[in-house]
Order: sequence, then C-alpha cells, then structure tokens
Amino acid sequence: MSVTYTAVLPVGEHTVDFLTGLFAAERVRRGTRAGTRALCCRDQAVMVLRWFLDGTRMRQLATDNQISISTGYDYLNEGIDVLAARTPSLHAALLAAKAAGHDYVNIDGTLIETDRCRTPGPTEGVDLWWSGKHDQHGGNVQVVTVPDGWPIWTSEVRPGREHDTTAARAHAEILPALTEAGADLRTLGDLGYEGLADTVTVAFKNRKPADCSSPSSSSTRHTTACARSVNAATRCSRRPSERYAISASTRGGSGRSSPPRWSSSTSTTIAQHDDRP
Repeated sequence: MSVTYTAVLPVGEHTVDFLTGLFAAERVRRGTRAGTRALCCRDQAVMVLRWFLDGTRMRQLATDNQISISTGYDYLNEGIDVLAARTPSLHAALLAAKAAGHDYVNIDGTLIETDRCRTPGPTEGVDLWWSGKHDQHGGNVQVVTVPDGWPIWTSEVRPGREHDTTAARAHAEILPALTEAGADLRTLGDLGYEGLADTVTVAFKNRKPADCSSPSSSSTRHTTACARSVNAATRCSRRPSERYAISASTRGGSGRSSPPRWSSSTSTTIAQHDDRP
C-alpha cells in the first residue's frame, strides 16, 4: 500500500509554462517524434522543478511518473542542459547590474556538497574534491551577486580543495570581465580574494590606532574612514549572498524570505519501502 498526497511547488504557473516551452523547443531541435516520450513536456518541467526546489529523490520522481530511474535521470539531465544553455555570460550580467543602477557587485565562493569523489589530488592521500575548510567533499562555485545578495551569475564548478582566489583565476571569464567593468562597477569580496586586490576590493584588516600627533594622522584618519565604509558595504552584501549560497547548496529553498503569491500543484505518492539518503 502507498499514501497519495498533494504537494505544492513554490513557483508560479508561468514558470512551469516557460520551462515547458523550453523543453518543447528542445524536442523539436532534436527531431523527437510525437508519442515517443514517456513524459510530456509539462510533466518533465514539473519533475525537474521538484528536483531543484525540493531535492526530491530520483526514485520518488520515477515512481510518481511511472518511469524507470535511468529514464528519470535522462529527463533530468536534459532539463539541466536546457537551462544551462540559457545562462547569461558574466559580461552580460554585469551590464544588467549597471543598467539597474547598482554601484557595485559582490563575489563569493560557496561549496556545493557532493558524495565522495575518488579523484587523486596534488596532495597524496587527499581527494581532489575534498575541502579541508568545510571538512566535506564538494565543488567550489563562484557567485556574483548584486548589493541585496541576489545572484546574477554563477561559475562552472571547480574542485572543492581550491581557494576562492585559485578558483577565480581558473575561470577565463571572471577576472577580465570584472576588470573591464571596474571603472564604474566595483567588485567587493572578502579576505579570501586578497590575491586579486587589483580587481576585487577586499575588506580592510584592523590596524593599530594611529598616533594623532604624527604628521600623517590626517591621511590615516581618511584611510580608516574609507576602510570602514568598504567593510560596511562588504558586510551588508555578504549576508544575503551567503544566505542564497546556502539555499543553493542544499537545493531546499528559493532563497526568498516569503513564498510567491501563486503556486503550482502536483500530486505525489510515497511508497512503503522508499530509499533513504
């Protein structure tokens, strides 16, 4: 026996319709014949959204759609590829940030946790994707956000052992695009980007109090005031961006503090002997 219940996805109907249209166009591009797919485009769209938003296990998704697990992964991978093909370039994302009137953007790295990857790294006995900082296997993804923390661009994944500076340098697009936009759109980062100080404005470290009687005290006070303003801007932008990064790494939420007005409903079934993570 199994129990059937109704689930609600925190997205609007227009999101499902938009994704359905993308999948329909992809099937036309591939020359897929009508009636040869187990799922229609809308069912595929709902399945992909459930995986992204709720982190639903593939076994459960396959059961609900009456398809095999391998077929479910085929649909999921196809959906991810279709979405990835529409991602904007960093250059386009920065132009959009300028057009929106933002004075700066924020860059930060986040670790997307994964299962263990047996890939030898440069350090003997340590996997390439092992992050010593987080004590977890995963991939380093660089995230560029606007001042309120909303992500406008994410990089391709790098091994979790890499420092943020190393990961940023490994991407051919990041540093040239940020440098080009730096004239009127500053990029803020934490101390993990000290090695990129020519491109990324990093937070200032605390200094010893200056001697007010020294000739350079006026300049020192000015520098301290500038440092405080940069640090304040970095703190304000990092808090929401880190919240979105945590949401992305867990695949468990949309990042918004409240659900949207409209929701899309779908029904699901729980089998008695479902697998566990």
